[in-house]
Amino acid sequence: MEDVYVVGVGMTPFGRLLDRTVYDMAGEAVALALKDAGCERGDVGSVFYASTTTGSLQGQTAIPGPIAMRRIGIEGVPVFSVENACASGSSAVNLAAQALRAGSCDIALAVGAEKMNVPDKAKMFAVFDGGWDVSTVEQNKTQLLAMGEGVEVPPGTVSDKPYSVFMDVYAALCRHHMKTYGTTQRQIAAVAAKNHQHSVHNPLSQFRQPFTIEQVLAAAPITYPLTIAMCSPISDGAAAAVLCNAEGLKRLKGASGRAVRLLASVIQTGSSRGLDEPHRIVAHLGAKKAYEQAGVSPQDIDVVEVHDATAMGEILNAESLMLVPFGEGGPAAERGDFTVGGRIPINPSGGLESKGHPIGATGLGQIHELVTQLRGEAGARQVNGARIAIQENGGGLYGIEEAVVAVNILAKP
Repeated sequence: MEDVYVVGVGMTPFGRLLDRTVYDMAGEAVALALKDAGCERGDVGSVFYASTTTGSLQGQTAIPGPIAMRRIGIEGVPVFSVENACASGSSAVNLAAQALRAGSCDIALAVGAEKMNVPDKAKMFAVFDGGWDVSTVEQNKTQLLAMGEGVEVPPGTVSDKPYSVFMDVYAALCRHHMKTYGTTQRQIAAVAAKNHQHSVHNPLSQFRQPFTIEQVLAAAPITYPLTIAMCSPISDGAAAAVLCNAEGLKRLKGASGRAVRLLASVIQTGSSRGLDEPHRIVAHLGAKKAYEQAGVSPQDIDVVEVHDATAMGEILNAESLMLVPFGEGGPAAERGDFTVGGRIPINPSGGLESKGHPIGATGLGQIHELVTQLRGEAGARQVNGARIAIQENGGGLYGIEEAVVAVNILAKP
């Protein structure tokens, strides 16, 4: 299989960016990625543009990718608009890698951009309604929320303010893990506190305020056991990556010294598994394929970025990626294993609950962080000696888990 490299990355700050448009953010991220790669716009042979909410929130229901690229002067090449819910950005990376390995181009651009903060709050929250099978909404709710049965919900731990129904689903996942493995609310809070601490050192994060575990637990409730400090915010932002094959690397003079190898790129969809079948979890199956493709094992991984729309996501994904055994993610988090300087640092960027979660840009934001880490350029949040990194990015819901998961493994040159 032909080698693929990430030679340039760029990212806007994530946040509530009321004065920005989706297209100017995309343009900024692309300009930064091209500059980082030493690449000109005319060098790009294909573009994969990820966005999920542009149709719902900006009214651009078709061709957002071609429009975004024409606005910044990238034209006359194939441009593909990619939608795969929260896994859209990583799906763009996967498609770019496939194009490079197929030889249809030697330099490709993956972009993700989202403008989610709009004045109409009902419209903003409604974008999440399409993240599952819309023809079976009540069945979806019944099946997913049933996972949380058997755990008593303390009085006063559910918000009276509007929030996405997906937070009820994430809370049900928490309760199932608590019931099955003995995971505690404090262990979930330890993940959030750690990620908020990491984000203090990330100038591109939406939030940069440190929290203690006690402060996370005392934050406003969303739905038990989740408090607002454990949940990802509504975010705007964009991120981009320039990828190439060996031929493209020859054309990009000076890029080889900072190129990061993409050892594996896997897109995995789920199956009709039971709750008692963790070995069939979609992220676990995707991780197994990625490790095999990359020729590495979980023990080889030095730094990790996972999809944590809530802090529980980090615990679940640490287990699915085989970084800890099933059921041991909570105690590992509380011990500090996932902290920079710990046994296996996870989400040094601050994770989705602190760095932010602009859906289509999220996966590429994770790639940006891991490339920065593997280059040794992450400053105070740098994982010392990082040589191999893994990324997990999930999207949507089907059955009792994510509809799709992307897993990428990268290595220092």
